[in-house]
Amino acid sequence: MNTRCGVLFLLGAVLLAPAARTAVAETGKPVIALLPGVVDPFYFTMHRGAQKAAEEEKVELLFQIPKAWNTADQVPILRALIAKKPAVLLIAPVDKQQLIRPLKEAVDAGIKVITVDTYIDDGKYQDGKGPGDFPLSFVASDNIEGGRIAARALAKAIGDKGTVYCENNKPGISSTDQRVQGFLEEMKAHPGIKVLPTQYNEDDANRAAADVSAVLARNPTLAGVFGVNTFSGMGAAEGVKRAAKTGKVKVVVFDAVPGIDKQIQSGLIDIAIAQKPAEIGYWGVKYAAAVARGEKIPTERGTGFVVMDKTNIAQPDVRQYIYSN
Repeated sequence: MNTRCGVLFLLGAVLLAPAARTAVAETGKPVIALLPGVVDPFYFTMHRGAQKAAEEEKVELLFQIPKAWNTADQVPILRALIAKKPAVLLIAPVDKQQLIRPLKEAVDAGIKVITVDTYIDDGKYQDGKGPGDFPLSFVASDNIEGGRIAARALAKAIGDKGTVYCENNKPGISSTDQRVQGFLEEMKAHPGIKVLPTQYNEDDANRAAADVSAVLARNPTLAGVFGVNTFSGMGAAEGVKRAAKTGKVKVVVFDAVPGIDKQIQSGLIDIAIAQKPAEIGYWGVKYAAAVARGEKIPTERGTGFVVMDKTNIAQPDVRQYIYSN
């Protein structure tokens, strides 16, 4: 375990070591825990933004990240963190319903909860409605707007006509559900475009590639695909490549993982919608530090997007938003 700049970084191990407990207690600083969704450049970039804020606010930051996106991986880590009794827990819930009860356990233990990137229940907190209104704030991209941006970009790329579809990971995840929602809503304003049923790949890029092959077999004039997360988009691009349709079937990917610049320059990916995960982590910790001081915070904060394509990917002010490991 390394402690650097006031941040405790742990990966793939439950936080139970007595030494870690003592080390945190001896600092006399408020303790904030950050629990992302899965090992991914997006969340490592978020962690760096969180670390910056932790240094500014002089708080201890516990960070642990599940190896897979599911409740079986996230909930045990969550309960281990509850046992550590941080003042505030920042979490990207992997399921908007199944994480309500475990997060209520944190609140019952006296821990304040803020969700980042994804939410529980309907994402509307502190309104007295629904079983999951107890988190104090939600810091994230506006994923519905992100879906609309993706739809507009794809519509422009295909000349506002043709057949498209969404390649998604699985239902029940607030962020990706909202991206599909925004995409479908925006496409209603483009009558020349037909939207096929959404396909689900369970975060398996190979399955996403197979989905593209199946859709092309039924719809050989397919014009575009919107991959709503990294695995979906990269898998879709590979499926288009296997069909020798690169450049003919436009691919929009949500998120900007390392190497996306080369994939755009090569034509494998046409458009990437980059979020700003460092800002999400930064403001999440800023809000958590304020809560630890007994201050009130807004119930939500949105961060923006950057649209990347061949026309701008070489520009430093665009490239800075590519995520990093």
